[in-house]
Amino acid sequence: MSDNFRDLKKEAEAMKGEDARSEVAMKNYPSSKWLVACEIMSLVSSVVVAEWAVMPFTGRGAELMFAGMLPVAAAFALMLFSRKVHGETWREVGIRFDNFWRALRLLLIPMLLAALLLFALGLLLPKLEYGVPRVRKTPAWIFVWGIGWGFLQQFMLQGFVNRRAQMLFGKGFRSVLVVALVFALLHMPNPWLTVATFCGGLLWAFVYQRTPNLFALALSHSLMTWLLIATIPDALLHGLRVGYNYF
Repeated sequence: MSDNFRDLKKEAEAMKGEDARSEVAMKNYPSSKWLVACEIMSLVSSVVVAEWAVMPFTGRGAELMFAGMLPVAAAFALMLFSRKVHGETWREVGIRFDNFWRALRLLLIPMLLAALLLFALGLLLPKLEYGVPRVRKTPAWIFVWGIGWGFLQQFMLQGFVNRRAQMLFGKGFRSVLVVALVFALLHMPNPWLTVATFCGGLLWAFVYQRTPNLFALALSHSLMTWLLIATIPDALLHGLRVGYNYF
C-alpha cells in the first residue's frame, strides 16, 4: 500500500512539474505579443472566410465541402506550424488520457445544470415540440462523427486559441473570455448558437486551463450539442447553420 501511494504521489508531482514547465514556457515566449495576437486573428479569419466568403458562392454536396475545407485546412496548417514553433508537445496541448476522468469530473456538474436549463426552455417554449424525433432518426455513425467534429473544434479552440490567449493574458478570466468570444463569433449570426457557444466556451476554457484534456472536452461538446438539438426546436436552431448559410 505504501509503495503504491508513493508511486501515485510521484506521478502527481511529475504531472504538476510538467504543467508548470508548460506554463513557464508560455509566459516566456520570446516573440512579441502582437505576433501571438496575429496568430489568433489569422485562425479566426480563415474560419470567417469559409463561413461568409467561400461557402455562399459554391454549390452543394462535394463541391461545397471541398471549397469550405480549403480555408479550414489553412487554419489547421497554421496551428500545426505554430505548435512546432512554440515547442509544444501533444501532451501539453491536451492529447492525453492520464487526466481524462479528472476533466470529466470538472465538467459534470456544469453539464447537468445546463441540461436542466435546456429541458426547462424546451418545456416553456410555446407551441413548439422537442427535437427528440430528429435525434432518434439520426444514423449511429453521425454520433461518432459528432465526437470527432467536437474534438477538432476543441483542438482549435483550446489547443490553439486558449493557449495563445494565455500567452497574452495568462491563466484566468481574461484568457477564458477571449476563448468564449472567439467561439461565439464563429457561430454568428445564429442567436441560439451564439449564446450557447459563448456559455460553452467559458466552461470548456475554464476546465482546459485546469485540466487540459481534449478528449473529455470533445465528449462534452458532442453531448451538449445533441442535447441542444433534442430540446430546442429546429425552427429556432436553423439546422445549426452559421455564417452566410444561416439566411
